[in-house]
Amino acid sequence: MDWGMKNRLSQLIQSDGKALFLPIDHGYFQGPTRKLEEPGKTVDPLLPYADAIMLTRGILRSCVDPTKTKPIILRVSGGTSMARKEELSHEGITTSVREAIRLNASAVSLSIFVGSEHEHESLLNLSNLVNECEEYGIPVMAVTAVGAELEKREARYLALCCRIAAELGARVVKTYYCKEGFEKVVRGCPVPVVMAGGPKVDSELETFEFVHDGIQKGAIGVNLGRNVWQSDYPVAMIRAIRAIIHENATPKEAHDLFDSIKKGKQ
Repeated sequence: MDWGMKNRLSQLIQSDGKALFLPIDHGYFQGPTRKLEEPGKTVDPLLPYADAIMLTRGILRSCVDPTKTKPIILRVSGGTSMARKEELSHEGITTSVREAIRLNASAVSLSIFVGSEHEHESLLNLSNLVNECEEYGIPVMAVTAVGAELEKREARYLALCCRIAAELGARVVKTYYCKEGFEKVVRGCPVPVVMAGGPKVDSELETFEFVHDGIQKGAIGVNLGRNVWQSDYPVAMIRAIRAIIHENATPKEAHDLFDSIKKGKQ
């Protein structure tokens, strides 16, 4: 691994080997998602507590202060929308590697859709992107997406997706947490794994529990968006999750911290 690749990865994955990525790219297929109608206002108070933010070039240019030095994971795939949910897997590459370099991205990301009608196309998108990014020392993060087929969030399927992504050259893989067998998902993936949202939960404590469990089972961190910025207390939420990832806090300790910040005690 050359210096540039090592340097960019070190911006994303901290010295303790862990990472907290904050995605705000949901609008690229969902439009103005709830509490992300004004992305700049949403992300600004959260930036100090994230290790990197994941977003599209349009939102980066229009909503993020260029004087901020937070590492950028640039979403470079798209071309679909919720208006045609049955075709969510039919993504293409929307942003060039030259554009990623011009925008000073630390990494790029795209979705792959294993098991979908467009599996072949999405995996070639990943392969071609890796081929080009490796020339410039830019890490690629593969996102193991499932489109509208949420029932696919189980270990056997996720393990297949993650391993294929690593085999094709992804430097980091983002995948869903699953309660049963997540350690097998991570063990079968030879590159770092970060967690997307897990099953729908009804409380902050449940979020802290699945983040903690996933870290214990080998994930290096999270790439959580809605769990954070759709919270009524997003700063308290991201700080509590950060405590689990970087300070080895238990779910209870994280929840106590959340309550303390929520009540204005910290």
